[in-house]
Formats: sequence, C-alpha cells, structure tokens
Amino acid sequence: MKIRIFILSALIVASACIAANAQDLLAGNYKKALIIGAHPDDPESMAYGTALRLREMGCDVVTVYLTRGEAGIPGKTHDEAAAIRTAECEKVTAMTGIRHLFLNQIDGSSEVTNERYLEVKELIERENPDLVITHWPIDSHRDHRHAALLAYDAWRRTGRHFDLFYTEVMTGLQTTNFNPTHYVDITPVRQQKLDAYLVHVSQMTDGNVAKYHDTMERMRGLEWQCQWAEAFIKAIWPKVD
Repeated sequence: MKIRIFILSALIVASACIAANAQDLLAGNYKKALIIGAHPDDPESMAYGTALRLREMGCDVVTVYLTRGEAGIPGKTHDEAAAIRTAECEKVTAMTGIRHLFLNQIDGSSEVTNERYLEVKELIERENPDLVITHWPIDSHRDHRHAALLAYDAWRRTGRHFDLFYTEVMTGLQTTNFNPTHYVDITPVRQQKLDAYLVHVSQMTDGNVAKYHDTMERMRGLEWQCQWAEAFIKAIWPKVD
C-alpha cells in the first residue's frame, strides 16, 4: 500500500512539473488552422478535440488528408478503399461542420519530392492559416513522417508565418520520443471527438479507443491536470541577431 501511495505521489509531482513548464495551445488565439494528417482518420485521431475547441473560439478549422487511405482496407482495391474512406471523411464533415481537403498522394506510397513540397506549400499559401498541426516526425509509419516533413518544409519556405505544432498518434506503437511543450484540455468535447473518430469504421476505430486513445489522452490529462487532453510539440526557430 505504501509503495502504491509513493508511486501515485510521484506521478502527481511529475505531472505538476510538466504542467508548470508547458503552455496551453489555445492561448494563441488562432484565426485559421489546418490539421494535416497522412490518412483519413488521422486528424480525427490526433487533434480533433483541439479542432473542436478551436472552432468554439471562432477559429476556422480545416482537416487535410495527404491520401485517401487507399491501402487501408484489407481485401479492397485502392479505388474501393479510397471511395469508402472518402465517404467516411464526408460524413465527419456533415456531422461536425469542419471542412476537409484532400491532397493526391497514395496511402503507403507517399513521396517527399520537390513537386510534393511545392504542392503542400501552395495549399498552405492558399488557405493562409496562422496555425498548422501535423504528425510528429519520429513515427513508425512512413506516411506520417512524410506529412511532417512536407509541413515543416512549407513552414520554412513561407517564412514561418504560421505556428507549426506536431502531435501524436498511438504513442508507443507509432509515435515515439514525444515530449510535449503544449496541451489542450479536450474534456468538454471529448465525446464529440470520439463520435467523429468512430465514423471511420473501416479502420476498426472502436477497438482502438480503449486500446490506445483512452490511455494516451488520460495520461496527457494527468500531465495537464484535467480529465482528457491532447498534447503537442511546437516547432521553434533560433533567434538570429
């Protein structure tokens, strides 16, 4: 019993230290946000609670899918899977009112080339966000890493005129080495986030909630001293004299 109390006390102290040094992403008072995910269900998985909180504050939020999830349904052709997963994205938009866009890469075969860099840069310039959220680049899925690199390149080439944040997906299985600098308390909208994520039934999302998301969002909530939270790392650039 004493050991359990000690461990709990240590966790509380550690969480308080993290919270004391971290910041609230919502304090940025953003007006336009893009959430760039590699596949349909990635934005909903990694930052849809934040998307909903931002929208409540008057921010225009757009989800961007690098691919249509062509390789994501066993037994289906690329065209069949893309049609199913595109319909799921459209259902999420109808449910929440958050607009979505598709880029034209292929699930499992995404590229980081000069042409792809330009494609993402031009999309960001057209949408003109002051906030972009994407995958953390240390991730087991190549498409996730590519989305991160493409967004980072656009951030640099546009003069870093928007804030760039990375976030996590199934930490421990996919995302690793993730130490947050910012948090968002998603407790008020957590059920709405789950409802949007669970629309992606082709990805067996109902099983993923209990296995991954409950644990991850509770852990981030403990760190941020709330019930449920999403966590982020802000990209920074050294000051030059």
